[in-house]
Amino acid sequence: MDIRPIRTEADYKTALKVISRLVEVDPDIGTPDGDRLDVLSTLVQAYEAKAFPIDLPDPVEAIKFRMEQAGLTVKDLEPMIGQRNRVYEVLNRKRSLTLPMIWRLHKGLGIPAENLIQPPAHA
Repeated sequence: MDIRPIRTEADYKTALKVISRLVEVDPDIGTPDGDRLDVLSTLVQAYEAKAFPIDLPDPVEAIKFRMEQAGLTVKDLEPMIGQRNRVYEVLNRKRSLTLPMIWRLHKGLGIPAENLIQPPAHA
């Protein structure tokens, strides 16, 4: 198996071509081609994570997305954020999230805490 680290854009493109060919063949797991596909895919994922990092979404946008995803209303956020007017203040970026709010949103909605603790983008 001739596999090298992916350090450049050229290495990345070459690896993608090899992966594309291997996917078409659809090798069985545990075969030389299957192992090659597995290792190259892992290397490509590691390179992409470094070369093309994805920023976490804004905390307010993450909350709104989760609300839409789960069909939640402002009333559903009251146990996590507080009274209705406080929920509106947070959603309208008039009030920052507090640590207790962050904890309850993380536990109640499953939004990653590292996303909720970052400063909100001001729209």
